[in-house]
Amino acid sequence: MNNDTEITYTVEVPHNKAGVRLDKFLADHLEALSRARIQAVMAEGCVFLGDTVAQNPSAKVKGGEVYTVRMPPVIAAEPEAQDIPLDVVFEDEDVIVIDKPPGLVVHPAAGNADGTLVNALLAHCGSSLSGIGGVARPGIVHRLDKGTGGLLIVAKNDAAHESLSRQFAEHTMDRAYYALVWGVPTPPSGKIEGNIGRSPKNRKKMAVVERGGKYALTRFKVLKAFGAAAALVECRLSTGRTHQIRVHMTSIGHALIGDPLYGGAARGNRAGLSERARATIEALDHQALYAYELGFIHPRTGEKIFLKRDKPKFINDICNELERV
Repeated sequence: MNNDTEITYTVEVPHNKAGVRLDKFLADHLEALSRARIQAVMAEGCVFLGDTVAQNPSAKVKGGEVYTVRMPPVIAAEPEAQDIPLDVVFEDEDVIVIDKPPGLVVHPAAGNADGTLVNALLAHCGSSLSGIGGVARPGIVHRLDKGTGGLLIVAKNDAAHESLSRQFAEHTMDRAYYALVWGVPTPPSGKIEGNIGRSPKNRKKMAVVERGGKYALTRFKVLKAFGAAAALVECRLSTGRTHQIRVHMTSIGHALIGDPLYGGAARGNRAGLSERARATIEALDHQALYAYELGFIHPRTGEKIFLKRDKPKFINDICNELERV
Protein backbone atom coordinates (compact mmCIF):
# COMPACT_ATOMS: atom_id res chain seq x y z
CA MET A 1 0.00 0.00 0.00
CA ASN A 2 1.23 3.52 -0.85
CA ASN A 3 0.57 5.67 2.18
CA ASP A 4 0.71 8.86 0.04
CA THR A 5 -2.36 8.01 -2.06
CA GLU A 6 -6.09 7.85 -1.47
CA ILE A 7 -7.52 4.33 -1.32
CA THR A 8 -11.05 3.81 -2.67
CA TYR A 9 -13.38 0.95 -1.78
CA THR A 10 -16.69 0.31 -3.56
CA VAL A 11 -19.29 -1.93 -1.92
CA GLU A 12 -22.73 -2.94 -3.20
CA VAL A 13 -25.37 -3.92 -0.65
CA PRO A 14 -26.74 -7.46 -1.20
CA HIS A 15 -30.52 -7.65 -0.82
CA ASN A 16 -30.18 -10.00 2.16
CA LYS A 17 -28.28 -7.27 4.05
CA ALA A 18 -31.02 -4.66 3.76
CA GLY A 19 -31.79 -3.04 7.12
CA VAL A 20 -28.28 -3.41 8.57
CA ARG A 21 -26.65 -0.30 10.05
CA LEU A 22 -24.36 1.37 7.54
CA ASP A 23 -21.27 1.40 9.77
CA LYS A 24 -21.70 -2.28 10.62
CA PHE A 25 -22.31 -3.25 6.99
CA LEU A 26 -19.17 -1.47 5.79
CA ALA A 27 -17.01 -2.83 8.62
CA ASP A 28 -18.24 -6.37 7.89
CA HIS A 29 -17.39 -6.03 4.19
CA LEU A 30 -14.13 -4.11 4.47
CA GLU A 31 -11.82 -6.30 6.53
CA ALA A 32 -9.05 -3.71 6.64
CA LEU A 33 -11.26 -1.19 8.47
CA SER A 34 -12.74 -1.44 11.94
CA ARG A 35 -16.19 -0.12 12.77
CA ALA A 36 -14.66 2.72 14.77
CA ARG A 37 -12.50 3.69 11.80
CA ILE A 38 -15.53 3.57 9.49
CA GLN A 39 -17.37 5.94 11.83
CA ALA A 40 -14.37 8.28 11.86
CA VAL A 41 -14.06 8.51 8.07
CA MET A 42 -17.84 8.96 7.78
CA ALA A 43 -17.55 11.97 10.08
CA GLU A 44 -14.80 13.29 7.79
CA GLY A 45 -17.14 13.04 4.77
CA CYS A 46 -15.27 10.19 3.10
CA VAL A 47 -18.23 7.82 2.56
CA PHE A 48 -20.60 8.33 -0.38
CA LEU A 49 -23.88 6.91 -1.63
CA GLY A 50 -23.67 7.90 -5.28
CA ASP A 51 -22.70 11.59 -5.18
CA THR A 52 -24.17 12.15 -1.72
CA VAL A 53 -22.03 12.15 1.40
CA ALA A 54 -23.22 9.49 3.85
CA GLN A 55 -22.48 10.67 7.39
CA ASN A 56 -25.07 8.82 9.47
CA PRO A 57 -23.50 5.57 10.76
CA SER A 58 -26.87 4.31 12.04
CA ALA A 59 -28.63 4.69 8.68
CA LYS A 60 -30.11 1.42 7.42
CA VAL A 61 -28.75 0.20 4.10
CA LYS A 62 -30.98 -0.92 1.24
CA GLY A 63 -30.39 -3.73 -1.21
CA GLY A 64 -28.70 -2.60 -4.41
CA GLU A 65 -27.20 0.58 -2.94
CA VAL A 66 -23.56 1.18 -3.86
CA TYR A 67 -21.34 2.90 -1.31
CA THR A 68 -17.91 4.36 -1.98
CA VAL A 69 -15.36 4.82 0.79
CA ARG A 70 -12.51 7.16 -0.09
CA MET A 71 -9.82 6.63 2.51
CA PRO A 72 -7.59 9.69 2.90
CA PRO A 73 -3.82 9.19 2.67
CA VAL A 74 -2.38 7.75 5.85
CA ILE A 75 -0.62 10.39 7.92
CA ALA A 76 3.04 9.70 8.49
CA ALA A 77 3.88 8.79 12.06
CA GLU A 78 5.59 11.46 14.14
CA PRO A 79 8.26 9.19 15.66
CA GLU A 80 11.27 8.67 13.44
CA ALA A 81 11.91 5.24 11.95
CA GLN A 82 15.19 3.89 13.34
CA ASP A 83 17.07 0.78 12.30
CA ILE A 84 17.14 -1.01 15.67
CA PRO A 85 17.55 -4.81 15.54
CA LEU A 86 14.42 -6.76 16.49
CA ASP A 87 13.99 -10.41 17.44
CA VAL A 88 10.86 -11.23 15.41
CA VAL A 89 9.05 -14.34 16.66
CA PHE A 90 5.97 -14.14 14.40
CA GLU A 91 4.93 -11.81 11.58
CA ASP A 92 2.32 -11.61 8.85
CA GLU A 93 0.30 -8.84 7.18
CA ASP A 94 -1.75 -8.18 10.34
CA VAL A 95 0.42 -8.90 13.36
CA ILE A 96 4.00 -8.86 14.52
CA VAL A 97 5.25 -10.44 17.75
CA ILE A 98 8.71 -9.54 18.95
CA ASP A 99 10.87 -10.70 21.84
CA LYS A 100 11.57 -7.36 23.49
CA PRO A 101 14.93 -7.15 25.23
CA PRO A 102 15.05 -5.66 28.76
CA GLY A 103 16.01 -2.01 28.57
CA LEU A 104 14.06 -1.23 25.40
CA VAL A 105 11.30 1.33 26.02
CA VAL A 106 8.07 0.67 24.12
CA HIS A 107 6.83 4.23 23.41
CA PRO A 108 8.66 7.51 22.82
CA ALA A 109 8.10 9.79 25.81
CA ALA A 110 9.83 12.42 27.87
CA GLY A 111 13.33 11.14 28.56
CA ASN A 112 13.06 8.60 25.73
CA ALA A 113 12.33 10.61 22.60
CA ASP A 114 13.78 7.91 20.34
CA GLY A 115 15.49 4.53 20.41
CA THR A 116 12.19 2.88 21.35
CA LEU A 117 10.32 -0.16 20.12
CA VAL A 118 7.96 2.09 18.15
CA ASN A 119 10.94 3.67 16.34
CA ALA A 120 12.27 0.18 15.56
CA LEU A 121 8.91 -1.08 14.29
CA LEU A 122 8.46 1.91 12.00
CA ALA A 123 11.74 0.99 10.33
CA HIS A 124 11.08 -2.76 10.27
CA CYS A 125 7.50 -2.82 8.98
CA GLY A 126 6.58 0.79 8.24
CA SER A 127 5.74 0.04 4.60
CA SER A 128 3.19 -2.57 5.67
CA LEU A 129 1.41 -0.41 8.24
CA SER A 130 -2.03 0.47 6.88
CA GLY A 131 -2.81 2.95 9.60
CA ILE A 132 -4.07 2.78 13.16
CA GLY A 133 -6.77 5.41 13.41
CA GLY A 134 -5.53 6.86 10.12
CA VAL A 135 -1.92 7.19 11.23
CA ALA A 136 0.88 4.96 9.91
CA ARG A 137 2.02 3.63 13.25
CA PRO A 138 2.24 0.27 14.97
CA GLY A 139 -0.76 -0.55 17.17
CA ILE A 140 0.65 -1.37 20.58
CA VAL A 141 -1.84 -3.76 22.18
CA HIS A 142 -0.12 -4.14 25.53
CA ARG A 143 3.11 -2.94 27.06
CA LEU A 144 6.03 -4.41 28.88
CA ASP A 145 7.96 -2.29 31.36
CA LYS A 146 11.32 -1.00 30.18
CA GLY A 147 13.12 -3.54 32.38
CA THR A 148 10.90 -6.49 31.44
CA GLY A 149 11.80 -8.65 28.44
CA GLY A 150 9.74 -11.05 26.42
CA LEU A 151 6.93 -11.55 23.95
CA LEU A 152 4.97 -8.48 22.93
CA ILE A 153 2.28 -8.33 20.24
CA VAL A 154 1.71 -5.38 17.89
CA ALA A 155 -1.05 -4.81 15.34
CA LYS A 156 -0.23 -3.61 11.84
CA ASN A 157 -3.67 -2.34 10.88
CA ASP A 158 -6.83 -0.93 12.40
CA ALA A 159 -8.94 -4.10 12.26
CA ALA A 160 -6.18 -6.20 13.86
CA HIS A 161 -5.69 -3.57 16.56
CA GLU A 162 -9.38 -3.57 17.43
CA SER A 163 -9.52 -7.39 17.62
CA LEU A 164 -6.36 -7.80 19.68
CA SER A 165 -7.24 -4.91 22.01
CA ARG A 166 -10.62 -6.51 22.66
CA GLN A 167 -8.95 -9.83 23.50
CA PHE A 168 -6.60 -8.02 25.87
CA ALA A 169 -9.47 -6.12 27.52
CA GLU A 170 -11.53 -9.30 27.88
CA HIS A 171 -8.53 -11.16 29.38
CA THR A 172 -8.68 -13.94 26.77
CA MET A 173 -5.01 -13.72 25.78
CA ASP A 174 -2.65 -16.29 27.30
CA ARG A 175 0.28 -14.55 28.99
CA ALA A 176 2.81 -16.24 31.24
CA TYR A 177 6.06 -14.97 32.73
CA TYR A 178 9.17 -16.35 34.37
CA ALA A 179 9.95 -14.42 37.55
CA LEU A 180 12.86 -14.85 39.94
CA VAL A 181 11.78 -13.78 43.40
CA TRP A 182 13.38 -13.44 46.81
CA GLY A 183 12.31 -16.20 49.19
CA VAL A 184 10.01 -19.10 48.39
CA PRO A 185 6.24 -18.51 48.30
CA THR A 186 4.19 -20.70 50.63
CA PRO A 187 1.99 -22.36 49.53
CA PRO A 188 3.91 -22.99 46.30
CA SER A 189 0.98 -22.05 44.08
CA GLY A 190 -2.06 -19.85 44.33
CA LYS A 191 -3.55 -16.59 43.21
CA ILE A 192 -3.05 -13.00 44.26
CA GLU A 193 -6.02 -10.67 44.05
CA GLY A 194 -5.96 -7.01 44.92
CA ASN A 195 -6.81 -3.73 43.25
CA ILE A 196 -3.74 -1.95 41.91
CA GLY A 197 -3.46 1.82 41.92
CA ARG A 198 -0.96 4.59 42.46
CA SER A 199 0.80 4.24 45.81
CA PRO A 200 -0.30 6.95 48.25
CA LYS A 201 3.22 6.91 49.77
CA ASN A 202 5.27 7.08 46.58
CA ARG A 203 3.71 8.38 43.38
CA LYS A 204 6.35 6.63 41.29
CA LYS A 205 5.10 3.27 42.54
CA MET A 206 1.97 1.25 42.08
CA ALA A 207 0.54 -0.65 45.05
CA VAL A 208 -2.27 -2.91 46.17
CA VAL A 209 -4.80 -0.37 47.43
CA GLU A 210 -7.85 -0.68 49.65
CA ARG A 211 -9.79 2.02 47.82
CA GLY A 212 -9.90 2.77 44.11
CA GLY A 213 -7.43 1.23 41.71
CA LYS A 214 -8.29 -1.50 39.22
CA TYR A 215 -9.00 -5.15 39.92
CA ALA A 216 -6.00 -7.38 39.28
CA LEU A 217 -5.50 -11.16 39.41
CA THR A 218 -2.19 -13.01 39.14
CA ARG A 219 -1.83 -16.78 39.37
CA PHE A 220 1.58 -18.10 40.41
CA LYS A 221 3.38 -21.42 40.72
CA VAL A 222 6.86 -22.15 42.09
CA LEU A 223 8.86 -23.93 39.42
CA LYS A 224 12.06 -24.31 41.44
CA ALA A 225 13.17 -23.30 44.92
CA PHE A 226 16.78 -22.38 45.64
CA GLY A 227 16.98 -23.27 49.30
CA ALA A 228 15.05 -20.62 51.20
CA ALA A 229 16.80 -17.76 49.43
CA ALA A 230 14.94 -17.49 46.14
CA ALA A 231 12.61 -19.20 43.70
CA LEU A 232 11.83 -19.36 40.01
CA VAL A 233 8.11 -18.68 39.69
CA GLU A 234 5.68 -18.85 36.80
CA CYS A 235 3.18 -15.98 36.86
CA ARG A 236 0.07 -16.01 34.68
CA LEU A 237 -1.86 -12.81 34.20
CA SER A 238 -5.63 -12.76 34.21
CA THR A 239 -5.58 -8.95 34.04
CA GLY A 240 -3.02 -6.49 32.74
CA ARG A 241 -2.32 -3.69 35.20
CA THR A 242 0.75 -1.48 35.39
CA HIS A 243 3.59 -3.32 37.21
CA GLN A 244 1.08 -6.06 38.12
CA ILE A 245 3.46 -8.98 38.74
CA ARG A 246 6.01 -6.77 40.46
CA VAL A 247 3.38 -5.28 42.77
CA HIS A 248 1.53 -8.52 43.50
CA MET A 249 4.64 -10.57 44.29
CA THR A 250 5.95 -7.77 46.52
CA SER A 251 2.59 -7.67 48.31
CA ILE A 252 3.03 -11.28 49.46
CA GLY A 253 6.61 -10.69 50.56
CA HIS A 254 8.43 -12.00 47.48
CA ALA A 255 9.77 -9.06 45.50
CA LEU A 256 11.43 -9.74 42.17
CA ILE A 257 15.18 -10.11 42.15
CA GLY A 258 16.82 -7.07 40.60
CA ASP A 259 13.70 -4.91 40.77
CA PRO A 260 14.99 -1.33 41.09
CA LEU A 261 11.64 0.03 42.25
CA TYR A 262 10.06 -2.67 44.43
CA GLY A 263 12.95 -4.90 45.44
CA GLY A 264 14.74 -2.75 48.01
CA ALA A 265 13.16 -4.36 51.06
CA ALA A 266 14.43 -7.79 49.99
CA ARG A 267 18.14 -6.97 50.05
CA GLY A 268 18.60 -8.88 53.30
CA ASN A 269 17.98 -12.13 51.45
CA ARG A 270 21.39 -11.81 49.81
CA ALA A 271 23.20 -12.71 53.02
CA GLY A 272 23.14 -16.47 52.39
CA LEU A 273 24.29 -16.27 48.78
CA SER A 274 27.71 -17.08 47.41
CA GLU A 275 29.87 -14.20 46.24
CA ARG A 276 29.37 -15.29 42.63
CA ALA A 277 25.58 -15.36 43.05
CA ARG A 278 25.59 -11.92 44.65
CA ALA A 279 27.82 -10.56 41.90
CA THR A 280 25.58 -12.01 39.17
CA ILE A 281 22.48 -10.51 40.75
CA GLU A 282 24.09 -7.15 41.42
CA ALA A 283 25.18 -6.97 37.78
CA LEU A 284 21.51 -7.19 36.74
CA ASP A 285 20.17 -3.70 36.00
CA HIS A 286 16.50 -4.67 35.71
CA GLN A 287 13.92 -6.94 37.33
CA ALA A 288 14.27 -10.68 36.67
CA LEU A 289 11.01 -10.95 34.76
CA TYR A 290 10.43 -12.37 31.28
CA ALA A 291 7.21 -12.84 29.26
CA TYR A 292 7.82 -16.29 27.80
CA GLU A 293 4.35 -17.34 26.61
CA LEU A 294 1.73 -15.61 24.49
CA GLY A 295 -1.49 -16.98 23.03
CA PHE A 296 -4.10 -15.11 20.99
CA ILE A 297 -6.77 -15.56 18.33
CA HIS A 298 -5.52 -14.32 14.98
CA PRO A 299 -7.67 -11.30 14.04
CA ARG A 300 -8.10 -12.32 10.40
CA THR A 301 -8.05 -16.13 10.32
CA GLY A 302 -9.56 -16.92 13.73
CA GLU A 303 -6.73 -19.41 14.30
CA LYS A 304 -5.29 -19.80 17.79
CA ILE A 305 -1.66 -18.69 17.75
CA PHE A 306 0.45 -19.97 20.65
CA LEU A 307 4.04 -18.79 21.06
CA LYS A 308 6.55 -19.87 23.68
CA ARG A 309 10.20 -19.12 24.35
CA ASP A 310 12.86 -20.67 26.57
CA LYS A 311 14.26 -18.90 29.61
CA PRO A 312 16.55 -16.04 28.59
CA LYS A 313 20.26 -15.99 29.40
CA PHE A 314 19.96 -13.52 32.29
CA ILE A 315 17.53 -15.80 34.14
CA ASN A 316 19.54 -18.94 33.37
CA ASP A 317 22.72 -17.26 34.61
CA ILE A 318 21.14 -16.36 37.94
CA CYS A 319 19.53 -19.80 38.29
CA ASN A 320 22.88 -21.48 37.69
CA GLU A 321 24.48 -19.48 40.50
CA LEU A 322 21.51 -19.97 42.83
CA GLU A 323 21.85 -23.73 42.33
CA ARG A 324 24.98 -23.45 44.45
CA VAL A 325 22.99 -22.14 47.45
